[in-house]
Amino acid sequence: MLVSDILKSKGSAVVTAPPSMPVADAARLLAEKRIGSILILERNKVAGILSERDIVRALANEGAGCLDGPVSRLMTAKVVTCTPAQTIADVMQMMTTGRFRHVPVVDNGKVAGMISIGDVVKWRLEEAQEEVRQMAAYVAGT
Repeated sequence: MLVSDILKSKGSAVVTAPPSMPVADAARLLAEKRIGSILILERNKVAGILSERDIVRALANEGAGCLDGPVSRLMTAKVVTCTPAQTIADVMQMMTTGRFRHVPVVDNGKVAGMISIGDVVKWRLEEAQEEVRQMAAYVAGT
């Protein structure tokens, strides 16, 4: 299965914010949208990604004062992206190796969506269920 297949089923909407957004506002946005990361865009280009983990880590290290600063202070600037043509297995490997849970999808320089670990797990479960169905059909001789 390709990244584009997942985007067709889940949609391509991505929650974004500018680098200047206060961390407190970003935290509220994460909670409101029930998501784990926000893509940080500057002039419609990926400038970084801010995850709930980034905020929790800053709170633990710096205290509540970190909430007043801009997301650019906490975001990951070196964002690993994928393309719609890549396989979900590729994205799963990226996530495992990089130890992150969200991968922005970029197509010809434009943001095309976001793949989360939940999307990857759902795909893997569906794949495993299909393997079980095929094995059962084989054993049954159908």
